[in-house]
Amino acid sequence: MKDLLLITPPFTQLNTPYPATAYIKGFLNTKNISSYQVDLGIDVILELFSRGGLEKVFGKEITIQNTSENSQRIFALREEYLKTIDQVIPFLQGKTPTLARQICSMNFLPEASRFNQLDDMEFAFGNMGLQDKAKHLATLYLEDVSDYIVENIDPDFGFSRYAERLGKSANSFDELYSKLSGEQTFIDDFTLKILQEKIETVQPKLVCFSVPFPGNLYAGFKCAQFIKNNYPHIKIAMGGGFPNTELREVKDKRVFEFFDFITLDDGEVPLELLCENVVYSKDNPEYKRTFLLENQDVVYKNNSKKHDYKQADIGTPDYTDLKLDQYISVIEIANPMHSLWSDGRWNKLTMAHGCYWGKCTFCDISLDYIKIYEPISAKILVDRIEELIRTTGETGFHFVDEAAPPALMREVALEILRRNLVVTWWTNIRFEKSFTRDLCYLLKLSGCVAVSGGLEVASDRLLKLIDKGVSVEQVAKVTRNFTEAGIMVHAYLMYGYPTQTVQETVDSLEMVRQMFEMGILQSGFWHQFAMTAHSPVGMSPDDFGVVPVKQEIEFANNDIDFKDKTGIDHNKFSFGLKKSLFNYMHGVNFELPLQEWFDFKIPRTTTHPDYIHDCLLEENQFSFKANSKVVFLTKNVIAENRVKNKKKYSGTYTLLTFHLKTNIVKVEMEQEKAEWLVGILEEHSIENSKKPTAQQLKNQFEENFEDFELFWFSKPMQQLKENGVILSL
Repeated sequence: MKDLLLITPPFTQLNTPYPATAYIKGFLNTKNISSYQVDLGIDVILELFSRGGLEKVFGKEITIQNTSENSQRIFALREEYLKTIDQVIPFLQGKTPTLARQICSMNFLPEASRFNQLDDMEFAFGNMGLQDKAKHLATLYLEDVSDYIVENIDPDFGFSRYAERLGKSANSFDELYSKLSGEQTFIDDFTLKILQEKIETVQPKLVCFSVPFPGNLYAGFKCAQFIKNNYPHIKIAMGGGFPNTELREVKDKRVFEFFDFITLDDGEVPLELLCENVVYSKDNPEYKRTFLLENQDVVYKNNSKKHDYKQADIGTPDYTDLKLDQYISVIEIANPMHSLWSDGRWNKLTMAHGCYWGKCTFCDISLDYIKIYEPISAKILVDRIEELIRTTGETGFHFVDEAAPPALMREVALEILRRNLVVTWWTNIRFEKSFTRDLCYLLKLSGCVAVSGGLEVASDRLLKLIDKGVSVEQVAKVTRNFTEAGIMVHAYLMYGYPTQTVQETVDSLEMVRQMFEMGILQSGFWHQFAMTAHSPVGMSPDDFGVVPVKQEIEFANNDIDFKDKTGIDHNKFSFGLKKSLFNYMHGVNFELPLQEWFDFKIPRTTTHPDYIHDCLLEENQFSFKANSKVVFLTKNVIAENRVKNKKKYSGTYTLLTFHLKTNIVKVEMEQEKAEWLVGILEEHSIENSKKPTAQQLKNQFEENFEDFELFWFSKPMQQLKENGVILSL
């Protein structure tokens, strides 16, 4: 028995749990409130994609003659699917790696239409290992079964969303309410059976649904309806990303036939108060940012004076109860950066609450989750990393920040190196000039393998209008710095931004083409601009040349329909932009004219063919930055004093030999200066948490010698910097 049951409804990710309930459970632990958490998404997928589940899929009566040729083929091969499914799932869970050879034999899995794309992608398999190729083929196999389910049994099914359209821009509750009033769907049968088992086992007093996306909304309501009908004594709350952004103006009291409470923004204090009210039956209940029904009216209660907790005080996420060894790694396309979202188990953490930039005009910067910026100290963050490694056994981390702050990333990297930890991590960033070559190299050494960030519309005019705070040239240099450090880069790309012209869309694509061709981008994704109610564009549409289509809000309010005064139909660019990007991500067809990607006439690009190349031309490296922190990455140096006898010069010098992980660096220096440098390396080793500034080194140096800059930019020192022995951050 537990007081609280925390639920993520189907579906979010197959490879790793969505972290919201783990964050909440970690906080509840600090308050000694007992809880149990469940990810219904993975539970339902594992039930569905099993022999028993597929028997139900193929046992559903359908008129096979009326289905597509693809469905007919899958149905004809149903015995092969039943035979192989209980082999494929453990393989994707990482339990039977030897099956990869069978799968890659191309004579093991039944193949339907998803496998047709293999001809187009065979070139990519040369870059994939055996395990990755097998994961990719097994993913296509699952997608074939999914296609069959969608066509013949449940059109709302999807691996990472369910009935998403019902939650998108649902200003009225009518359509969702109508679906909830109808019969249980095929997927509902699986979901509610598992939910009932959890309720019977945990016997909670309060059930809390975290609903992050529109694709979780229907299932969250369906589960709440089931609990209300069968366990009326249990109170039910909803929080998470969807209500935080979409339900801030909810008025329809029918919503509260399903949920007793809907909380907004940071969930710790609202949930703590709900526990006091529900679990401990507190008199004169107080609430924080909570909707509820009172006297048959929807009311918003925010009568508690209790402040939200600081990030340092909310505890470490707790993944206990979740089936961490049963998540499924899938690879949808053969691009190593793209696969990070779906392949491998990642512990999710946040470096900072909110966004340190907080200005982008398309973003919900008026809401607390963006607006209130609060970083965590590097020490606390790395403490949490170590605790999660102990409790989960996983050393992979995805920092799910809006934009990780560069200065904090630097401190976290240094702390990881100081503690001698081995971790693998990736995060979301802004492509800002703080990401120098040296900082990118340091991040790589600490375990960073990838970053994602918004290039958005690759046009300086539009980037300025977006208030992104970066230029295309700056993005090119930063992506180059990451790539050269061995860190993969994914770019979020946008089209259809207000006032964007057709010419700017074409020129933006050319910028992206050049960045992929130069090898400084490895992955990307185009999405069409959507106007949200809480963004500067949504709040002041006239300033951006758009006319909103007003609707009465009774339920959800986030995406707003609008008309762009330019009159351009941006939808028509969708297919061509995505097809071209798919090719560029696989390193092919850069030479094709941009016109080839579109079945309608587009103007020629006005972007110079060498624009990105010219952006990357070397800038002056010989500028002394007095306040930069200097990091010495090794003290493992062998110093040998030698004598040089040449016609014009004879005397002593020191040969310094640095044994790095992958190479050996040898430099020659005057003996006294070499001794000074070796002393500095010892004094300021990576284990020392205090790092000197360049000015402090200059002061020390000039106590004994003259002209630090001449020494600092000498050939031997440049060699040490280029090889990562010395970093200037």
